Amino acid sequence: MNAPPVPVVLAGARGHGRWHLANIRRLVAEGVVRLAGVCELAPLGDEELAGLGEPEQSDDLPALLARTGAEIAVVCTPIHTHADLGLAAARLGVHLLLEKPPTPSAAAFRCLAEAVGEAGTACQIGFQSLGSHAIDAIREQIAAGAIGAVRGIGAAGAWVRDEAYWRRAPWGGHRSLDGRDVVDGVLTNPLAHAVATALRIEGSDRAGQIASVELELYRANDIAADDTSCARIRTTGGGLIGAAVTLCAEAPGEPYVVVHGDGGRITLWYKEDRAVLERPGKEPVTSRHGRTDLLANLVAHLREGAELLVPLERTGAFTRLVEAVRTAAEPAELPPGAWVTEPGQGGPRRVIPGIDRLTDEGARRLALYSELGADWARYPARAPGSEG
Repeated sequence: MNAPPVPVVLAGARGHGRWHLANIRRLVAEGVVRLAGVCELAPLGDEELAGLGEPEQSDDLPALLARTGAEIAVVCTPIHTHADLGLAAARLGVHLLLEKPPTPSAAAFRCLAEAVGEAGTACQIGFQSLGSHAIDAIREQIAAGAIGAVRGIGAAGAWVRDEAYWRRAPWGGHRSLDGRDVVDGVLTNPLAHAVATALRIEGSDRAGQIASVELELYRANDIAADDTSCARIRTTGGGLIGAAVTLCAEAPGEPYVVVHGDGGRITLWYKEDRAVLERPGKEPVTSRHGRTDLLANLVAHLREGAELLVPLERTGAFTRLVEAVRTAAEPAELPPGAWVTEPGQGGPRRVIPGIDRLTDEGARRLALYSELGADWARYPARAPGSEG
């Protein structure tokens, strides 16, 4: 006999939450889950709930979880609310799919981990790229010596965001808000998957596996957080990860992770689940991979004992990066001559000329912007924020 659908409550159904709503609709149609409740400040209308039945709606998540008997809470709310809502769910014995980044500080991460552990609940973090089957395939190729000894892993992301993006929500582009940590920077939120994917491929995704983090944080936009940044992470196992990302790209590009070996390289375009193996004297080999949905994986974990793909503890290394960004000096403001204004789809956007090349070069050389000859990276030479 088939198991009944798992009752789910979605907290945050607009903005990025629309993606989760659509995914829940798909899983409802497959009989995997049922939407028991929606937690939003303003109730959803009939069109938004099409195909999802008549879930209870409320702006009080703990009360909603208690009334609906939900087994899973999908939390896609502002970053600075993640820890509190995650704690509330754990205390009620409700399992979590918590949107990334899990928490805006290392202290909040430890508090949430302790609560989840005491409650005995599952907590999956919404790094969707870590559901890609390409990651295990790449790790197998590396282990088989396909590219020789690994020298390091680069990550690059060059995205376009107009100035209105930073006004998408009251917390957008903030490092803190009303005394609460937010840390809504390019490394920690929109292009967080780049670093998280590199850490998973490297095999160093737990907090204790990070030896040091170097940072350069910059901003071209009139915000408090960083919109153009780079990081260099050293792991306790001797690994090296370099990431260069921006939201001020000349043209939108697909973010990627590249594994550098002394006998070749493997590049993963993680949003596409597409990998390319390149070796001297041989034709490149392209492979395309499937992806396991993280909510479906959480249900399989609860019903069948499947291994969680992105448990909270395996985002500890990424949270070390978040903590480094949180405690770093304010992002260096780029002088007007370092950026230009161009029209965007939703209004004007700020563009840093040459930044697309620099993100690629940073991922190739595992170098920081100040080491790549960017003139604006001298204002100042580096934003302090290293941690060991």
